[in-house]
Amino acid sequence: MVHTVVYGQRLQDVFELLRSDLRIHVRFTVAPHAFNSGVRAFLEALDAQVIPWAQAVSGDYDLILAAGSQGQEQLRGPLVRLPHGAGHMKLSRPGDVVRRSVGGLGRDYLMWGDRVVPAAFALAHREDLALLAESCPEALPIAEVVGDATYDRIARSLALREDYRRALRLEEGERLVLICSTWGRGSSFNRLEALLPRVLADLDPADGFRPALLLHPNVFSGHGGWQVRAWLSGAGRRELPVVSPAADWRPLMIAADAVIGDHGSLTLYAAMCGVPIVMARFPGQDVNRHSPGAALAALAPALSLTHPLSRQLDYAREHYDPDAYRAIAARISSEPGHFNSRMRRLMYRLLELGEPAHEPETEPLPLPGPLPLAPPSPGGLFGNGLFGKGEAS
Repeated sequence: MVHTVVYGQRLQDVFELLRSDLRIHVRFTVAPHAFNSGVRAFLEALDAQVIPWAQAVSGDYDLILAAGSQGQEQLRGPLVRLPHGAGHMKLSRPGDVVRRSVGGLGRDYLMWGDRVVPAAFALAHREDLALLAESCPEALPIAEVVGDATYDRIARSLALREDYRRALRLEEGERLVLICSTWGRGSSFNRLEALLPRVLADLDPADGFRPALLLHPNVFSGHGGWQVRAWLSGAGRRELPVVSPAADWRPLMIAADAVIGDHGSLTLYAAMCGVPIVMARFPGQDVNRHSPGAALAALAPALSLTHPLSRQLDYAREHYDPDAYRAIAARISSEPGHFNSRMRRLMYRLLELGEPAHEPETEPLPLPGPLPLAPPSPGGLFGNGLFGKGEAS
């Protein structure tokens, strides 16, 4: 069940583990969610068999995979829940409760009435068990630490950095700067009117900078691609290339020379990549203070409003402590390199089938398409490949 483009991207490394098993027929459905615009296009790009939600809730299944909670109680069959981001950083939205739970780990995400809905909860790190014990102890018996697929794919691909840079057509000495933003009021995108002019003024391609904007797909789903492009086009004479939400951001992260980020998962994954990070925004009141994301915000330099951005990136590079960043990255997964084997074992146990007689391999990430030399019009490269029109697809 795919709620959003992000959830679909998180699940892709999971259902690919079932690809070559002729005993298993994988079908997809678009689950209810406020940001599910673009999910159908995402599934069409996979050439997947998609059944309507109304049909999905009337069937019985041997296994259900989900990275979100909405509608999970309506499906019949053993359900495996996975996190849809890294590090369990964000807190649940403020409400009537006195204490906010960690997003994805509270009773509202895992229970329906007095019943724990998932048959299994696949967690990335042993630290998550302590959080779960505090926020939803009823789900501890079904929790299983399997690791993080994105962590393993990035780790497997770090040695291909120069290949990715060549595929992006970065010249010798050019510095790829990714401006990463999650969604919501606490995100960098919500204050882009202050950040974007500085990026365009200070990170000039003539000086060897290649900036690109990497937005959470919910930004496109919530506002529409046209609106996002319209807002960005008003920034001035030069525009900032925007990575399509359909593109795989992970090779770009490996190829980057600097990241300007916030409290989203992408900034945390950047800690794996040996790249200096500058924090543009970090709403501490909305973040789990025990998370690796909070530790990253305490380590990475914060963006200053009074100094040139290029100098701040130089400062971050000069004061970069690789051991400290690696220690934070290690908190993303406590089972590095073992996600595929542990996740496949979990799924086949619930399916009551023997696993295929081969080790599941962790494939390196595919080569990205080239960066545009200049931001094209909506009818040009923005409609294809790495830099898309903005519609979540």
